[in-house]
Amino acid sequence: MEKQFANSMTEGSPAKLLLKFTLPMLIGNIFQQFYNMVDSIVVGRFVGANALASVGATGSLNFLFFAMSFGIAAGVGVVVSQYFGAGMPDMVERGIINGMYLLALVSVVMGVIGIISARWVLVILDTPEIILEDAVVYMRVSCAGILAIAAYNGVASVLRALGDSKTPLYFMVLACFINIGLDLLFVIVFQWSVFGVAFATVLAQLVAAAGSFAYALYKIPYFRIKKENRDVRTDIITRCFSLGIPIALQNALIAFSCIFLQRVVNGFGENVVAANTALGRIEQLVQQPYSSLGAAITTYTGQNIGAGRIDRVKQGYKVGVRCVIIFSLLMLIPTQLFGGPIMSIFVTEPEVIAIGARGLSITSCFYFFLGMIYVARSVLNGAGDAAFAMLNGLMEVIGRVGFAVPLTMIPFIGMWGVFLTTGLTWALTGIVGIVRYHKGRWQFKGIS
Repeated sequence: MEKQFANSMTEGSPAKLLLKFTLPMLIGNIFQQFYNMVDSIVVGRFVGANALASVGATGSLNFLFFAMSFGIAAGVGVVVSQYFGAGMPDMVERGIINGMYLLALVSVVMGVIGIISARWVLVILDTPEIILEDAVVYMRVSCAGILAIAAYNGVASVLRALGDSKTPLYFMVLACFINIGLDLLFVIVFQWSVFGVAFATVLAQLVAAAGSFAYALYKIPYFRIKKENRDVRTDIITRCFSLGIPIALQNALIAFSCIFLQRVVNGFGENVVAANTALGRIEQLVQQPYSSLGAAITTYTGQNIGAGRIDRVKQGYKVGVRCVIIFSLLMLIPTQLFGGPIMSIFVTEPEVIAIGARGLSITSCFYFFLGMIYVARSVLNGAGDAAFAMLNGLMEVIGRVGFAVPLTMIPFIGMWGVFLTTGLTWALTGIVGIVRYHKGRWQFKGIS
């Protein structure tokens, strides 16, 4: 029964399996980033660069507060994929329900903390006074929606762990169109400005969460948890926690490093903040093929580790490297030649466009390393190498904290050191991931 309603990745061509899994993920992630970009476009063009800067000033902070629930969701997915690969249906059910218990608790706690601390943290980060109030509003509304966002990511993570990357796509596409419609309604018609954009995103994500859960409950037997499998199992929660917390802390460290860099960016004024915000949206879109491939590799690795197929995991890694090389080369042309037109999608101010275009030409030179972060990290996370997640996050902190201030203090580099810091951090983190993979310790992880 378990194979009928889910997809095993323990047999067949690794390349075909990964690409088949990646494509729906990619489409879904592009739609998700698309409606994030619509947020920026609507705010930047219909409200102004300062409003866009206020949204961007909260990006890393929101990611910090979301990091815990994202990490737990990823940990639950790894646990479920390994049980599924090992052919243990009852444990799959127990993994799902106990993972959701943990995810709900963590999300509520982080949401409350984020709402309470929003203004205090933004002030500490020297957020420019002109954008502070809007930034506080955006952050508080976003944190109020953490539970909805975590619910979608939790269900999607389990579905992907079972080899289903299409269902999360369908509900993400639906959420995308809802978000766009609500953005236009709330911002242009109701004149709700930054609050409207944040509220639209939360409502759209709530629809995606409810829809994907209803589908899973109806279609996937594993989600109809048998009574005897609903008990709280501390061993499973501990395993979800032990795999999820390092990933969460990895995300938190990445967020912390981005917050530090954001503080440096804030020091150059609202034009640089706005340019960096728009550039961040572009780079989030560029990262989606890497991220989607990484999600496929995580599920693929988890299932094959559970089945004891180390050889297939290595084959999957090689496929991932080839995909990263191809895509990184393809993306160099538009980012190097058409940075200005790309930036003008988000903002109309010539100075902001010029800053962002040059920043894009700098960071795009490091896309290969960005892709390798996802490939190496996904193999190691899927294998259950929890220690690497912390190391990965630490490298991001060392890179952004270590490069940002010295580079921006060099007279002929100045503010361009912000963008160079991003690229060099990708390079450092990517290289460490590659080295960790080739050391081979991940081969001895798995179900214990």
